Amino acid sequence: MFFSLIIPVYNRPDEVDELLMSLSQMQYHDVYEIVIVEDGSTIKCQEVLEKYADKLNISYYFKPNSGPGDSRNFGMEKARGNYFIIFDSDCIIPSNYLTEVEISLNENYVDCFGGPDKALDSFSDIQKAINFAMTSFLTTGGIRGGSEKIGKFQPRSFNMGLSRKAFEISKGFGDIHPGEDPDLSIRLWELGFETKLIPNAYVYHKRRIDWEKFTIQVNKFGKARPILNSWYPKHNKLTFFFPSFFILGLGFSVFMYLFSQNFDFLLQLYFLYFIIIFITSSIQNKNFKIGYLSMVAVWKQFWGYGTGFLLSFIKVILLKQKPQEAFPELFFKV
Repeated sequence: MFFSLIIPVYNRPDEVDELLMSLSQMQYHDVYEIVIVEDGSTIKCQEVLEKYADKLNISYYFKPNSGPGDSRNFGMEKARGNYFIIFDSDCIIPSNYLTEVEISLNENYVDCFGGPDKALDSFSDIQKAINFAMTSFLTTGGIRGGSEKIGKFQPRSFNMGLSRKAFEISKGFGDIHPGEDPDLSIRLWELGFETKLIPNAYVYHKRRIDWEKFTIQVNKFGKARPILNSWYPKHNKLTFFFPSFFILGLGFSVFMYLFSQNFDFLLQLYFLYFIIIFITSSIQNKNFKIGYLSMVAVWKQFWGYGTGFLLSFIKVILLKQKPQEAFPELFFKV
C-alpha cells in the first residue's frame, strides 16, 4: 500500500510543526507522502514545511476556506496514494503508527478504519481531563478511546483511514461540520464497505481548547446528531439520547428534591456518578487535580451535547425544519 497522509490546517503552523516532528521520527521504511491542505489560512505554515523538506515527502496546497471536510476531499483528490490516512493538525503521531496500520490491513483489509486517541504526559491538566471525558467508557462508551462495544465502529476524522476506491465511490466528506465523519461512515456502510477500529493505531490528540471552546464544540456535536438521525433513521440509537436524558434527569431530580426531600436518592445517584468519574480519572491519570477537572469536563460535555441535541431534536425531528436553515453554522458552503 502507498499511504497518503491528508492533513487540513487552518491558522495553526505550530500544530503542524509538532505533527511533522512526530512524523519525521516514524519507524516505517516504505514510501509514503504527506499532503498539507491550507484551508484559507491567514497564518500560513509554509515556512514550517521547509524545516522538513529533506526529511519528509510533503506536498503543500493552499485553497480558499471551505471547511475541514472539503479540504480533506481536496487533499485526497491531489494525493497519489491508494490509501489515505487523515489526521487533524493537533495530533501527534507515534513512531509505530503506519506499521500498525499496515499489519492490521494486511491481516483483515477494510476500506475504512479509525483509531483511538490518547493523551501525552506533556499535555496540560485540562487537555488530559477533556481527553478523559471524550474517551472514557463512563462517558462515551469508549467509542473514541478504543472500544467497539457500541454498534459498528464509526471512525473519527482526526484519525481515520480511507481507501481511494471508497473515496471515489462515496465522494468523500459532506458539507456538515461537525458530523462529517459519522455521515461518511454510514454512507460507506450503505455502499457495502466495511469499517473497523485498529486499537494500536492511536494518536495523541492535543485538542488545544479551553472550557468555553469545548462547550461550544460538544454543543455542535449534539446539534449534528439528530440531523444524522433524520438522514439515516435506521442507524439511530437510544444511546445518542443519553446526555439529554442525563440533563433532563438532573433537572427533574432537583425539582423533586425541592418539593419532597424523599427524592434525594436521585441526586445521590448523580453525586455517586461524579465521584466515580473523579476516582477513575484520578487513578488513570495518577493526579487528583485531573480527577477534579474531569468532573468539570464531563459536566460541560453532557450539558453542551445534551442541550444541543434537544434543540436540534425539536427543530429537525419534531418541527421538520431543514437542517441547513435550522443550523446554518453547521454547514460549509462549497
